[in-house]
Amino acid sequence: MIYLDNAATTFPKPEVVYEAMLNQMKSFGANPGRSGHKLAIEAGRCIFSAREIVGRLFNINNPMQIIFTANATESLNLAIKGVLNSGDHVITTSIEHNSVMRPIKTLEAIGVEHTAVQCNEKGELNPQDIETAIKPNTKLIVMTHASNVIGTLLPIEEVGRLAKEKEILFLVDAAQTAGTYDIDVVKMNIDLLALPGHKGLYGPQGTGILYIREGLSVRHFKEGGTGSKSEELIQPDIVPDRYESGTPNTPGIAGLLKGIEFILETGIENIRRHEEELTQYFIDGLKELPEVTIYGTHDAKKQASVVSINIGDEDSSEIGYILDKVFDIAVRPGLHCSPMTHKTIGSFEQGTVRFSIGYFNTKADLDKALDAIRSIVQQIYYE
Repeated sequence: MIYLDNAATTFPKPEVVYEAMLNQMKSFGANPGRSGHKLAIEAGRCIFSAREIVGRLFNINNPMQIIFTANATESLNLAIKGVLNSGDHVITTSIEHNSVMRPIKTLEAIGVEHTAVQCNEKGELNPQDIETAIKPNTKLIVMTHASNVIGTLLPIEEVGRLAKEKEILFLVDAAQTAGTYDIDVVKMNIDLLALPGHKGLYGPQGTGILYIREGLSVRHFKEGGTGSKSEELIQPDIVPDRYESGTPNTPGIAGLLKGIEFILETGIENIRRHEEELTQYFIDGLKELPEVTIYGTHDAKKQASVVSINIGDEDSSEIGYILDKVFDIAVRPGLHCSPMTHKTIGSFEQGTVRFSIGYFNTKADLDKALDAIRSIVQQIYYE
């Protein structure tokens, strides 16, 4: 199979990721932070090492400000619901994922105000529009770094600078960019950074990360065993324990550690260059087919390695089905859990067929994908 669904989950992973997960379970599969024996200590050491390497990747000075979660959705929910209160105002954009929009819509019921700043039909955002949307009670700006539907990169550094000037908290959803694009929480004035482990960081599913700036208090939404201050019946304030009740996904975190090591050894700039080259190659090939609508910027320097298309008025799910069953190509059709993005780009009724390219893809993969699209176009229009 040709796998072009990396925006959902990268596959395959570097071999060291699988090996690390198996080794953790077989060699020190104990409960970290809960016992004093050598296996538990080794498990705890693995998790701390993972915090440290996440810190290296994003320029986070204190690894204890890195919270491990189950996925980016949990990270975003924790950040959004942990800082907003009734009467607060939050600003987002019109190309956010439902992992941002649904928590905010839930909070609207308790009196949180919300403004979604409109992006253009390519998904591009003018930072001035964010500034215009600011109110006296604006508490938080939430923004994706790149659209999961069309890949368009948003100006997080400019908005981060604006947020700092206005003393507004800034939360970045880096689900589509972490591991491929340089993200520096200090330089970009990011107060909260949410991301999954299973996409560009090459970790397994069931891993996520939330960075919380030191000194920022975020409400936790679960309580339980932390291995710390067990004599107390209230949740400890210690970070990260406050947010990590229960047994962590140690095998997953061990795999995530090796995934990030792979990124640092390979070089994030080399990963990005490879994906940019393949993305532009694919876009240029699609441009030769007038029956195909390509969404987004059409410029790999301005978008992540995500390309959404439609073939005429054909149902996107039907095209995705054909690519899978006839051509053995994995893509994702539909609305991609981001209906506002599809309304922004004009594809809400039809959805799109999303091709998302990863580091382990090749030009040969994309040639086969282009051949498959040409074949479908030929059958629809010329036979």
